[in-house]
Amino acid sequence: MIKNILFDLGGVIITLDPKQAEARFKEIGLADADRRLNTYTQSGLFGDLELGKIDAEGFRAGLSEIIGHEVTYEQCLYGWLGYCKDLPQRNLETLLRLRSEGYRIVLLSNTNPYMVSWVMSDNFDGKGHSLSHYMDSMYMSYKCGVMKPDRRFFQIVLDGEGIDPAETLFLDDGQRNVESAAALGINTYLVENGSDWTKDIYDFLK
Repeated sequence: MIKNILFDLGGVIITLDPKQAEARFKEIGLADADRRLNTYTQSGLFGDLELGKIDAEGFRAGLSEIIGHEVTYEQCLYGWLGYCKDLPQRNLETLLRLRSEGYRIVLLSNTNPYMVSWVMSDNFDGKGHSLSHYMDSMYMSYKCGVMKPDRRFFQIVLDGEGIDPAETLFLDDGQRNVESAAALGINTYLVENGSDWTKDIYDFLK
């Protein structure tokens, strides 16, 4: 019986637009943005940010060095938020519904301080609520020091929440991520980026 549901952020709660992110970073001056950026697991300077090895200022300074001229915090934020295509209200409504039905709702996301500055603001949902309004608990890669698909990230969540993997469902849009979770005994649901999972999820919960 499922009691806990782990949600990825990008591709599940938020519809991703990787091409828009690439275009924005190119606009800033990162000519090879298409090579440096990844939809699921970042590497290089971008990976260091999402692993918490560097902070927002460290990323800004590093990106400035790569590009060859100073870029601002606002420009970096503009680039990162390019990943966000849409935030379907149906997803947020379903998160609240699941919580009201007694499920423990937990975020498990590869993310960074720039993205979090938006999702944890009152501007997140357009109704004055941050993402924390919809979650019981949140685990973010840059704070945990590990990224999916590393199994250690999932184990941190299982241990931190004190939950049984057999009673847990994980939703993610990355094949490698769901495979890693499944290897620990977690039930998984591979979501197609931007698809409506809000009805199908109940088939997994029966």
